[in-house]
Amino acid sequence: MAIIKIIHVTCVVLSFVGFFIRGIWMLKDSKLLQQRWVKVSPQIVDTVLLVSAVTLAIQFRFSPMEQTWLMVKIIALLVYIGAGLIALRFGRNKSTRLYAWLFGLVIYLYIVSVALTKSTMAWFTFI
Repeated sequence: MAIIKIIHVTCVVLSFVGFFIRGIWMLKDSKLLQQRWVKVSPQIVDTVLLVSAVTLAIQFRFSPMEQTWLMVKIIALLVYIGAGLIALRFGRNKSTRLYAWLFGLVIYLYIVSVALTKSTMAWFTFI
């Protein structure tokens, strides 16, 4: 159980760092974004992240239908993925991509705060 949580948290950090760096590269029009490893590694990290999340949910018997915070986290994850797609692929101009990237970063922080607090109010519980 502990190793799965370590894998999950490691992938959470790697996913954020990867999204952050790719966003910087996008803003700078870096050719690094076109390298194969830059396109493949986020898919690997996010797949391991998702598998470890499902494994933890099964181990702890967390159900999105019973745990509101988990359902909110899943919905926020879908929003984060959408923001990432706009920021790094489908945004029509640099301004749209920038705002989508910043929004994705905020949503990411919200997801982490929901995970830490097990509350849909997330960071508001610290105020």
